[in-house]
Amino acid sequence: MTLHQTNPNDDAIVESLPRQEEFYRAPARFGNIPVEAEPKGWDRQRGFSRHYPRVNLPTQITELVELGMSADHEPNRLVWGDNLHVMRQISTNSVDLIYIDPPFFSGRQYNIIWGDNNELRSFDDIWEGGMDGYLVWLNARLLEMKRILKSTGSIYMHCDWHASHYIKVEMDKIFGYGNFINEISWFYKSGGASPKRYFSRKHDSILLYAKDNRQYVFNPQQEKSYNRGLKPYRFSNVQEYQDDVGWYTLVGMKDYWQIDMVGRTSSERIGYPTQKPEALLERIIKASSNEGDVVADFFVGGGTTAAVAQRLGRRFIVCDQSRVAVAVTAERLKLQARTQGISDAPMPDFTIEQWGIYEAQRVSGMSPDKFREFVLICYGARVSDDKSAAAIHGWQGALPIWVGAPDLDSQATARDVQDFASAIGRTVEYRDANLRDGVMLAWGFSRAAQNAADQFRRREGVDVNFVRIKQVTIDHADFREHIIRRSTDRADYSEFLTFIQPPVVNVGWRALSGRSVSFDAGDSAVLNSGAEIINVQWDFSYDGRRFSATQGYSFTKKSGSGKKKRPQLQVTHKFPRAGRFSVACRVQDSRGGEAMWTGRVEVK
Repeated sequence: MTLHQTNPNDDAIVESLPRQEEFYRAPARFGNIPVEAEPKGWDRQRGFSRHYPRVNLPTQITELVELGMSADHEPNRLVWGDNLHVMRQISTNSVDLIYIDPPFFSGRQYNIIWGDNNELRSFDDIWEGGMDGYLVWLNARLLEMKRILKSTGSIYMHCDWHASHYIKVEMDKIFGYGNFINEISWFYKSGGASPKRYFSRKHDSILLYAKDNRQYVFNPQQEKSYNRGLKPYRFSNVQEYQDDVGWYTLVGMKDYWQIDMVGRTSSERIGYPTQKPEALLERIIKASSNEGDVVADFFVGGGTTAAVAQRLGRRFIVCDQSRVAVAVTAERLKLQARTQGISDAPMPDFTIEQWGIYEAQRVSGMSPDKFREFVLICYGARVSDDKSAAAIHGWQGALPIWVGAPDLDSQATARDVQDFASAIGRTVEYRDANLRDGVMLAWGFSRAAQNAADQFRRREGVDVNFVRIKQVTIDHADFREHIIRRSTDRADYSEFLTFIQPPVVNVGWRALSGRSVSFDAGDSAVLNSGAEIINVQWDFSYDGRRFSATQGYSFTKKSGSGKKKRPQLQVTHKFPRAGRFSVACRVQDSRGGEAMWTGRVEVK
């Protein structure tokens, strides 16, 4: 497990708003009429940091999925975390194309797909304050997207009738009215009874903006135009074609697209309720990027953008606040790499990363140096470059920091306290020579270590150099206090910088007739307070190295009490032949914990 390093110089970069005085000038002939020239939530001194303060936490690589491309290629990225803070760690001018399909302002329950804690927390924020609150939440993210776009880049915003007009007004302010390129109407066929009080709603809107309308990438696309009756171009130079429908010519693509939804029997279908068709993303990605370009989606959901970008030879960075969405997307990318490929060439590897919530057991597996670096970044400190003071591992301003061992069961000792105090006494000069402070960070502290720290603290009235040592447990609220205090009435950061435990996965199995086997993961248990199991994935041909979810079993849910959907913990699988098979079951809980069970099954 490694930490993903970002460019620290980008932390201070805030994308400015475009100058549009002429467009937003006050209409003098009508008197003093106020004009809203700035996006909702914008503060002239602090930008959107007033409502959403910056939080600098490490992005942790938990898995590298190797797909065969040589190591000199930078891997693609799949990130679990709050997209605003993930984007704030992405370098400026580094992305060629952004497509987003954010939650529509259409009803709370409609938009909650996966149901894990991060998703629920975000939705509380989205719906606070009605439409204005929704737009502030969205604007903060749109400004970061503008910052990371290259000057040749563009963004496609997918929305529907509930908020599309309001969103366009805000995007005009952020990207510039002159950088608006198209409003695309995506219309589709779908079932359902005809409404009696309004026309059937059968289209979504996709707003296309360029970062700079003078140089954005655009590859014109073509579509079929059918010639009814006689062939009107029989004697012209226009090339005609014929298919099962009739004669047609290829013409420039219009701004209204008919692409069917992902049907129940479609091979694309993964069970994600608002899954978008690959044909829609293929059209967007081909039009506004070239091979090797970086495509981003910060509401990746079921993974369509990542899958199409991978298939078309584009690089990608995608993100979602739901742990389940990231797991489903990862399996979709693995499956595509196995079955499709790009002209039979290997695909770039991709990393699975997480921001803000970390599995304690994974963190404890780091090397001591990486662990110290990780803990110091989380605590808002920097790594010490003074090798002469080995007991001082970092600094928070002028405050020396000591970090314990990675092992979850490790405890700081009295000797650790004494060595740290001695190092402070030797290297730190305060204005008041009799007051010296330090902070020790560890998973735990032995009774002797606590007593030693108490002794140093009691020396305050003694005429000697006094060392006051504060001991902070890494998974305690004191450790993330500097994060929590940044919360405002709009942003809730209480869940950031937490350490979670994986669930305990227990699976029983029973052979049935006809090479079928029944599996039951119902005895699995969660260890995180307030958590519940929300996703179960199965690999019935586990190779012992890489989990690859078997199709038809991912994101399978059954109705529970009331209208709530629960993951299906009991499944039956028919194996292709008799023999011994390795099987794996992976479980995620609503707090983000994940664990896997493996076993050998005898099939007769």
